[in-house]
Amino acid sequence: MDYFTDERHESLRTEVREFAEKEVRPQVARMEAERQVEFELAREIARRGWIGVTIPREFGGLGLGHLAKTVIVEELSRISGAMGAMTQASQLGVAKVLHFGTDAQRRHWLPRFASGAAMPTIAVTEPESGGHVLGMIGTAHREGDEYVLNGRKWFVGNSHIGDVHGVVLRTGPGSKGLSAFLVESDRPGFRTGALGSQSGLHGFSFGELVFEDCRIPAANRLGEESQGLDVAYSSSTLYGRLNLAAVALGIHRAIVEDTVRFAEERVLYGKPLSQLSNIALKLGEMQSRLMTAKLAAYHASHLLDHGRACDAELMNAKLINTEYALDSARNAMEIHAARGLQAEFHIERYLRDATHIYPPAGTSDVQRLRLGQFASGTYGKQWSAELAGPASWAWTEAAEREARAESELQMGTAAVLRMPLAG
Repeated sequence: MDYFTDERHESLRTEVREFAEKEVRPQVARMEAERQVEFELAREIARRGWIGVTIPREFGGLGLGHLAKTVIVEELSRISGAMGAMTQASQLGVAKVLHFGTDAQRRHWLPRFASGAAMPTIAVTEPESGGHVLGMIGTAHREGDEYVLNGRKWFVGNSHIGDVHGVVLRTGPGSKGLSAFLVESDRPGFRTGALGSQSGLHGFSFGELVFEDCRIPAANRLGEESQGLDVAYSSSTLYGRLNLAAVALGIHRAIVEDTVRFAEERVLYGKPLSQLSNIALKLGEMQSRLMTAKLAAYHASHLLDHGRACDAELMNAKLINTEYALDSARNAMEIHAARGLQAEFHIERYLRDATHIYPPAGTSDVQRLRLGQFASGTYGKQWSAELAGPASWAWTEAAEREARAESELQMGTAAVLRMPLAG
Protein backbone atom coordinates (compact mmCIF):
# COMPACT_ATOMS: atom_id res chain seq x y z
CA MET A 1 0.00 0.00 0.00
CA ASP A 2 1.10 3.55 -0.76
CA TYR A 3 1.15 5.95 2.18
CA PHE A 4 1.71 9.49 0.87
CA THR A 5 4.37 8.36 -1.62
CA ASP A 6 4.55 9.26 -5.31
CA GLU A 7 6.50 7.88 -8.27
CA ARG A 8 9.76 9.45 -7.08
CA HIS A 9 9.52 7.75 -3.71
CA GLU A 10 8.61 4.38 -5.18
CA SER A 11 11.40 4.59 -7.76
CA LEU A 12 13.81 5.36 -4.94
CA ARG A 13 12.41 2.44 -2.95
CA THR A 14 13.07 0.08 -5.85
CA GLU A 15 16.64 1.36 -6.15
CA VAL A 16 17.39 0.97 -2.45
CA ARG A 17 15.68 -2.41 -2.19
CA GLU A 18 17.66 -3.82 -5.10
CA PHE A 19 20.89 -2.59 -3.55
CA ALA A 20 19.95 -3.95 -0.13
CA GLU A 21 19.06 -7.38 -1.49
CA LYS A 22 22.13 -7.64 -3.71
CA GLU A 23 24.84 -5.88 -1.69
CA VAL A 24 23.72 -5.87 1.95
CA ARG A 25 21.94 -9.17 2.53
CA PRO A 26 24.99 -11.32 1.62
CA GLN A 27 27.02 -9.46 4.27
CA VAL A 28 24.63 -9.78 7.20
CA ALA A 29 25.76 -13.22 8.42
CA ARG A 30 29.39 -12.09 8.33
CA MET A 31 28.61 -8.88 10.24
CA GLU A 32 26.74 -10.89 12.86
CA ALA A 33 29.64 -13.32 13.24
CA GLU A 34 32.45 -10.76 13.29
CA ARG A 35 30.71 -8.06 15.32
CA GLN A 36 33.07 -5.46 13.88
CA VAL A 37 32.40 -2.02 12.45
CA GLU A 38 31.38 -2.33 8.80
CA PHE A 39 33.41 0.36 7.04
CA GLU A 40 33.18 -0.59 3.38
CA LEU A 41 29.44 -1.19 3.15
CA ALA A 42 28.75 2.02 5.07
CA ARG A 43 30.92 4.00 2.68
CA GLU A 44 29.24 2.40 -0.33
CA ILE A 45 25.81 3.40 0.98
CA ALA A 46 27.09 6.95 1.51
CA ARG A 47 28.50 7.08 -2.03
CA ARG A 48 25.02 6.34 -3.36
CA GLY A 49 24.03 9.83 -2.23
CA TRP A 50 21.42 8.60 0.24
CA ILE A 51 22.96 10.44 3.19
CA GLY A 52 22.20 13.63 1.27
CA VAL A 53 18.54 12.90 0.62
CA THR A 54 17.38 15.97 2.61
CA ILE A 55 20.26 18.20 1.49
CA PRO A 56 19.14 20.82 -1.08
CA ARG A 57 20.29 20.33 -4.65
CA GLU A 58 22.30 23.55 -4.52
CA PHE A 59 24.66 21.72 -2.14
CA GLY A 60 24.76 18.54 -4.21
CA GLY A 61 22.04 16.69 -2.32
CA LEU A 62 19.00 14.85 -3.63
CA GLY A 63 16.63 17.42 -2.17
CA LEU A 64 13.85 14.83 -1.80
CA GLY A 65 12.90 15.44 1.81
CA HIS A 66 12.00 13.43 4.88
CA LEU A 67 9.55 10.95 3.35
CA ALA A 68 12.23 9.86 0.89
CA LYS A 69 14.64 9.57 3.83
CA THR A 70 12.15 7.38 5.66
CA VAL A 71 11.87 5.11 2.61
CA ILE A 72 15.65 4.76 2.34
CA VAL A 73 16.16 3.94 6.02
CA GLU A 74 13.18 1.57 6.06
CA GLU A 75 14.39 -0.43 3.07
CA LEU A 76 17.95 -0.75 4.38
CA SER A 77 16.70 -1.71 7.85
CA ARG A 78 14.45 -4.40 6.38
CA ILE A 79 17.64 -6.24 5.41
CA SER A 80 20.07 -4.95 8.05
CA GLY A 81 19.12 -2.93 11.09
CA ALA A 82 22.80 -2.02 11.42
CA MET A 83 23.02 -0.39 8.00
CA GLY A 84 19.68 1.33 8.53
CA ALA A 85 21.00 2.67 11.83
CA MET A 86 24.20 3.83 10.14
CA THR A 87 22.23 5.76 7.54
CA GLN A 88 19.86 7.38 10.02
CA ALA A 89 22.67 8.38 12.37
CA SER A 90 24.42 10.21 9.54
CA GLN A 91 21.25 12.19 8.95
CA LEU A 92 21.49 13.74 12.41
CA GLY A 93 24.95 14.93 11.45
CA VAL A 94 23.47 16.48 8.32
CA ALA A 95 20.77 18.27 10.33
CA LYS A 96 23.15 20.19 12.56
CA VAL A 97 25.00 21.77 9.63
CA LEU A 98 21.88 22.29 7.54
CA HIS A 99 20.06 24.23 10.24
CA PHE A 100 22.83 25.77 12.35
CA GLY A 101 25.84 26.01 10.07
CA THR A 102 27.21 29.24 8.67
CA ASP A 103 27.15 29.71 4.92
CA ALA A 104 30.82 28.72 4.81
CA GLN A 105 30.21 25.58 6.89
CA ARG A 106 27.29 24.57 4.70
CA ARG A 107 29.20 25.06 1.48
CA HIS A 108 32.16 23.12 2.81
CA TRP A 109 30.41 20.18 4.46
CA LEU A 110 27.04 19.60 2.81
CA PRO A 111 28.45 18.68 -0.62
CA ARG A 112 30.84 16.26 1.09
CA PHE A 113 27.99 14.64 3.03
CA ALA A 114 25.87 14.42 -0.12
CA SER A 115 28.59 12.70 -2.14
CA GLY A 116 29.67 10.35 0.63
CA ALA A 117 33.12 11.91 0.79
CA ALA A 118 32.59 12.67 4.50
CA MET A 119 30.47 10.99 7.16
CA PRO A 120 28.95 13.19 9.90
CA THR A 121 27.86 12.34 13.44
CA ILE A 122 26.26 14.09 16.39
CA ALA A 123 27.66 13.47 19.89
CA VAL A 124 25.68 14.49 22.96
CA THR A 125 25.47 11.64 25.49
CA GLU A 126 28.15 11.30 28.19
CA PRO A 127 28.94 8.34 30.48
CA GLU A 128 28.22 10.26 33.67
CA SER A 129 24.98 11.95 32.63
CA GLY A 130 23.44 9.60 30.06
CA GLY A 131 20.25 11.11 28.68
CA HIS A 132 20.36 13.94 31.26
CA VAL A 133 21.61 16.45 28.71
CA LEU A 134 21.90 19.33 31.15
CA GLY A 135 24.11 17.16 33.35
CA MET A 136 26.96 16.93 30.84
CA ILE A 137 30.39 17.89 32.13
CA GLY A 138 32.56 17.86 28.99
CA THR A 139 33.94 21.33 28.36
CA ALA A 140 34.95 23.68 25.57
CA HIS A 141 37.11 26.57 26.73
CA ARG A 142 37.89 29.49 24.44
CA GLU A 143 41.49 30.61 24.06
CA GLY A 144 41.82 33.38 21.50
CA ASP A 145 40.70 32.11 18.10
CA GLU A 146 40.46 28.51 19.30
CA TYR A 147 38.41 26.32 21.60
CA VAL A 148 40.04 23.65 23.75
CA LEU A 149 37.82 20.59 24.15
CA ASN A 150 37.93 18.04 26.96
CA GLY A 151 35.52 15.24 27.76
CA ARG A 152 34.02 11.95 26.62
CA LYS A 153 30.96 11.11 24.57
CA TRP A 154 29.50 7.66 24.14
CA PHE A 155 26.66 5.85 22.42
CA VAL A 156 27.62 7.99 19.41
CA GLY A 157 26.12 6.71 16.17
CA ASN A 158 28.87 6.18 13.55
CA SER A 159 31.49 6.94 16.19
CA HIS A 160 34.30 5.05 14.50
CA ILE A 161 33.52 5.85 10.87
CA GLY A 162 32.66 9.53 11.24
CA ASP A 163 34.84 12.16 9.56
CA VAL A 164 33.38 15.15 11.37
CA HIS A 165 31.58 15.06 14.71
CA GLY A 166 28.95 17.55 15.84
CA VAL A 167 29.77 17.77 19.54
CA VAL A 168 27.78 19.53 22.25
CA LEU A 169 29.91 20.61 25.23
CA ARG A 170 29.70 22.95 28.17
CA THR A 171 30.99 26.49 27.67
CA GLY A 172 29.37 27.94 30.77
CA PRO A 173 27.00 27.19 33.64
CA GLY A 174 23.36 26.26 33.45
CA SER A 175 21.07 25.45 30.58
CA LYS A 176 22.42 28.28 28.42
CA GLY A 177 25.99 27.12 28.93
CA LEU A 178 26.00 24.48 26.17
CA SER A 179 27.50 25.05 22.73
CA ALA A 180 28.01 22.92 19.62
CA PHE A 181 31.13 22.39 17.53
CA LEU A 182 32.35 20.60 14.43
CA VAL A 183 35.36 18.43 15.20
CA GLU A 184 37.21 16.71 12.39
CA SER A 185 38.38 13.19 13.18
CA ASP A 186 42.02 14.01 12.42
CA ARG A 187 42.29 16.82 14.98
CA PRO A 188 45.13 16.38 17.49
CA GLY A 189 43.69 15.59 20.90
CA PHE A 190 40.75 13.66 19.47
CA ARG A 191 40.49 9.88 19.41
CA THR A 192 37.89 7.18 19.30
CA GLY A 193 37.49 5.08 22.42
CA ALA A 194 35.72 1.81 23.17
CA LEU A 195 33.20 0.40 20.73
CA GLY A 196 31.05 -1.01 23.50
CA SER A 197 29.53 -4.46 23.70
CA GLN A 198 26.04 -3.98 22.32
CA SER A 199 23.93 -7.08 21.80
CA GLY A 200 22.55 -6.01 18.41
CA LEU A 201 23.06 -3.86 15.32
CA HIS A 202 26.33 -5.63 14.60
CA GLY A 203 28.28 -3.71 11.97
CA PHE A 204 27.10 -0.33 13.31
CA SER A 205 29.55 1.71 15.39
CA PHE A 206 27.91 3.04 18.52
CA GLY A 207 30.91 3.86 20.65
CA GLU A 208 32.98 6.45 22.44
CA LEU A 209 34.69 9.70 21.45
CA VAL A 210 37.46 11.18 23.61
CA PHE A 211 38.67 14.79 23.66
CA GLU A 212 41.92 15.56 25.45
CA ASP A 213 42.99 19.19 25.02
CA CYS A 214 41.63 18.99 21.49
CA ARG A 215 42.03 22.35 19.79
CA ILE A 216 39.68 23.54 17.05
CA PRO A 217 39.25 26.93 15.36
CA ALA A 218 36.52 29.19 16.71
CA ALA A 219 35.10 29.05 13.19
CA ASN A 220 34.15 25.42 13.90
CA ARG A 221 31.48 26.48 16.36
CA LEU A 222 27.93 25.73 15.20
CA GLY A 223 25.66 28.68 15.83
CA GLU A 224 26.28 30.97 18.77
CA GLU A 225 27.51 30.06 22.21
CA SER A 226 24.51 28.91 24.28
CA GLN A 227 22.79 27.24 21.30
CA GLY A 228 24.14 23.76 22.01
CA LEU A 229 20.90 22.56 23.56
CA ASP A 230 19.00 23.84 20.53
CA VAL A 231 21.28 21.80 18.28
CA ALA A 232 20.77 18.67 20.35
CA TYR A 233 17.02 18.93 20.83
CA SER A 234 16.10 20.05 17.33
CA SER A 235 18.18 17.28 15.76
CA SER A 236 16.65 14.70 18.08
CA THR A 237 13.08 15.84 17.46
CA LEU A 238 13.16 16.53 13.73
CA TYR A 239 15.56 13.83 12.57
CA GLY A 240 16.27 11.40 15.39
CA ARG A 241 12.74 10.35 16.28
CA LEU A 242 11.56 9.98 12.70
CA ASN A 243 14.77 8.25 11.60
CA LEU A 244 14.54 5.72 14.41
CA ALA A 245 10.89 5.13 13.58
CA ALA A 246 12.05 4.25 10.06
CA VAL A 247 14.65 1.78 11.38
CA ALA A 248 12.04 0.12 13.58
CA LEU A 249 9.61 0.05 10.65
CA GLY A 250 12.11 -1.75 8.42
CA ILE A 251 12.87 -4.31 11.11
CA HIS A 252 9.14 -4.73 11.73
CA ARG A 253 8.52 -5.45 8.06
CA ALA A 254 11.21 -8.11 8.09
CA ILE A 255 9.67 -9.70 11.20
CA VAL A 256 6.24 -9.93 9.60
CA GLU A 257 7.49 -11.10 6.20
CA ASP A 258 9.73 -13.81 7.65
CA THR A 259 7.10 -15.00 10.12
CA VAL A 260 4.37 -15.24 7.48
CA ARG A 261 6.75 -17.21 5.24
CA PHE A 262 7.64 -19.55 8.09
CA ALA A 263 3.98 -20.07 9.01
CA GLU A 264 3.11 -20.92 5.43
CA GLU A 265 5.97 -23.38 5.00
CA ARG A 266 5.83 -25.08 8.41
CA VAL A 267 3.27 -27.90 8.43
CA LEU A 268 1.71 -29.06 11.69
CA TYR A 269 -1.35 -31.26 12.24
CA GLY A 270 -1.55 -31.79 8.49
CA LYS A 271 -1.81 -28.13 7.51
CA PRO A 272 0.38 -25.02 7.35
CA LEU A 273 0.75 -23.17 10.64
CA SER A 274 -0.82 -20.11 9.04
CA GLN A 275 -4.14 -21.99 8.76
CA LEU A 276 -4.34 -22.68 12.49
CA SER A 277 -6.71 -20.16 14.01
CA ASN A 278 -4.49 -19.15 16.91
CA ILE A 279 -1.55 -18.55 14.56
CA ALA A 280 -3.73 -16.68 12.05
CA LEU A 281 -4.87 -14.38 14.84
CA LYS A 282 -1.28 -13.56 15.78
CA LEU A 283 -0.36 -12.92 12.15
CA GLY A 284 -3.34 -10.64 11.78
CA GLU A 285 -2.34 -8.68 14.86
CA MET A 286 1.21 -8.33 13.54
CA GLN A 287 -0.06 -7.12 10.18
CA SER A 288 -2.35 -4.58 11.85
CA ARG A 289 0.53 -3.23 13.91
CA LEU A 290 2.73 -2.96 10.83
CA MET A 291 0.10 -1.04 8.88
CA THR A 292 -0.48 1.36 11.76
CA ALA A 293 3.24 1.86 12.33
CA LYS A 294 3.88 2.62 8.67
CA LEU A 295 0.99 5.08 8.57
CA ALA A 296 2.37 6.91 11.63
CA ALA A 297 5.89 7.19 10.17
CA TYR A 298 4.82 8.20 6.68
CA HIS A 299 2.24 10.69 7.91
CA ALA A 300 4.80 12.42 10.13
CA SER A 301 7.29 12.50 7.25
CA HIS A 302 4.65 13.97 4.94
CA LEU A 303 3.76 16.72 7.42
CA LEU A 304 7.41 17.62 7.96
CA ASP A 305 8.03 17.82 4.22
CA HIS A 306 5.09 20.20 3.88
CA GLY A 307 6.29 22.56 6.59
CA ARG A 308 3.60 21.66 9.09
CA ALA A 309 4.06 21.79 12.85
CA CYS A 310 4.22 18.10 13.68
CA ASP A 311 6.35 17.50 16.78
CA ALA A 312 3.58 15.32 18.23
CA GLU A 313 3.37 13.19 15.09
CA LEU A 314 7.16 12.74 15.07
CA MET A 315 7.15 11.59 18.69
CA ASN A 316 4.18 9.33 18.13
CA ALA A 317 5.90 7.77 15.10
CA LYS A 318 8.89 6.84 17.23
CA LEU A 319 6.70 5.54 20.06
CA ILE A 320 4.39 3.47 17.85
CA ASN A 321 7.10 2.01 15.63
CA THR A 322 9.41 1.04 18.47
CA GLU A 323 6.74 -0.51 20.67
CA TYR A 324 4.96 -2.29 17.82
CA ALA A 325 8.15 -3.77 16.39
CA LEU A 326 9.02 -5.21 19.79
CA ASP A 327 5.49 -6.55 20.24
CA SER A 328 5.57 -8.25 16.85
CA ALA A 329 9.02 -9.67 17.55
CA ARG A 330 7.58 -11.32 20.64
CA ASN A 331 4.70 -12.76 18.58
CA ALA A 332 7.20 -14.00 16.02
CA MET A 333 9.10 -15.78 18.78
CA GLU A 334 5.87 -17.43 19.92
CA ILE A 335 5.07 -18.64 16.40
CA HIS A 336 8.59 -19.87 15.68
CA ALA A 337 8.87 -21.43 19.16
CA ALA A 338 12.38 -22.85 19.73
CA ARG A 339 13.32 -22.10 16.12
CA GLY A 340 13.07 -18.41 16.94
CA LEU A 341 16.22 -18.77 19.02
CA GLN A 342 18.22 -20.10 16.08
CA ALA A 343 20.22 -17.59 14.06
CA GLU A 344 19.18 -18.99 10.69
CA PHE A 345 15.58 -17.89 11.28
CA HIS A 346 16.69 -14.29 12.03
CA ILE A 347 13.99 -13.59 14.64
CA GLU A 348 16.43 -13.33 17.54
CA ARG A 349 18.46 -10.80 15.49
CA TYR A 350 15.38 -8.72 14.77
CA LEU A 351 14.51 -8.71 18.45
CA ARG A 352 18.03 -7.67 19.47
CA ASP A 353 18.17 -4.96 16.82
CA ALA A 354 14.72 -3.58 17.61
CA THR A 355 15.63 -3.32 21.29
CA HIS A 356 18.46 -0.96 20.37
CA ILE A 357 16.00 1.51 18.86
CA TYR A 358 14.23 1.97 22.20
CA PRO A 359 16.58 4.34 24.14
CA PRO A 360 17.90 6.85 21.53
CA ALA A 361 16.04 10.17 21.04
CA GLY A 362 14.03 9.45 24.17
CA THR A 363 12.53 6.24 25.51
CA SER A 364 8.83 5.53 25.08
CA ASP A 365 8.13 7.21 28.42
CA VAL A 366 9.74 10.41 27.12
CA GLN A 367 7.49 10.32 24.05
CA ARG A 368 4.44 9.72 26.24
CA LEU A 369 5.41 12.65 28.48
CA ARG A 370 5.64 14.96 25.49
CA LEU A 371 2.37 13.71 24.03
CA GLY A 372 0.73 14.30 27.41
CA GLN A 373 1.96 17.87 27.27
CA PHE A 374 0.38 18.23 23.83
CA ALA A 375 -2.89 16.90 25.20
CA SER A 376 -2.87 19.46 28.02
CA GLY A 377 -1.56 22.34 25.90
CA THR A 378 1.68 22.77 27.84
CA TYR A 379 4.23 21.52 25.30
CA GLY A 380 5.86 24.82 24.31
CA LYS A 381 7.88 25.55 21.17
CA GLN A 382 7.57 23.13 18.26
CA TRP A 383 10.85 22.48 16.51
CA SER A 384 9.03 21.44 13.34
CA ALA A 385 7.39 24.86 13.16
CA GLU A 386 10.84 26.44 13.37
CA LEU A 387 12.11 24.18 10.59
CA ALA A 388 9.37 25.40 8.27
CA GLY A 389 10.71 28.95 8.54
CA PRO A 390 14.21 30.45 8.41
CA ALA A 391 16.94 28.28 9.92
CA SER A 392 17.53 30.64 12.85
CA TRP A 393 17.00 29.07 16.24
CA ALA A 394 16.34 31.29 19.25
CA TRP A 395 16.50 30.09 22.83
CA THR A 396 13.21 30.37 24.70
CA GLU A 397 12.14 29.77 28.29
CA ALA A 398 9.78 27.08 26.99
CA ALA A 399 12.71 25.21 25.49
CA GLU A 400 14.55 25.40 28.80
CA ARG A 401 11.55 23.97 30.66
CA GLU A 402 11.34 21.21 28.06
CA ALA A 403 15.00 20.32 28.52
CA ARG A 404 14.72 20.16 32.29
CA ALA A 405 11.57 18.02 32.25
CA GLU A 406 13.02 15.55 29.78
CA SER A 407 16.31 15.34 31.64
CA GLU A 408 14.51 14.52 34.88
CA LEU A 409 12.51 11.76 33.22
CA GLN A 410 15.59 10.37 31.49
CA MET A 411 17.41 10.22 34.81
CA GLY A 412 14.58 8.23 36.34
CA THR A 413 14.40 5.84 33.39
CA ALA A 414 18.16 5.35 33.40
CA ALA A 415 18.05 4.36 37.04
CA VAL A 416 15.51 1.67 36.21
CA LEU A 417 17.44 0.35 33.23
CA ARG A 418 20.79 0.66 35.04
CA MET A 419 22.33 2.19 31.92
CA PRO A 420 22.77 5.68 30.43
CA LEU A 421 20.51 6.51 27.55
CA ALA A 422 21.63 7.46 24.07
CA GLY A 423 20.90 11.02 23.07
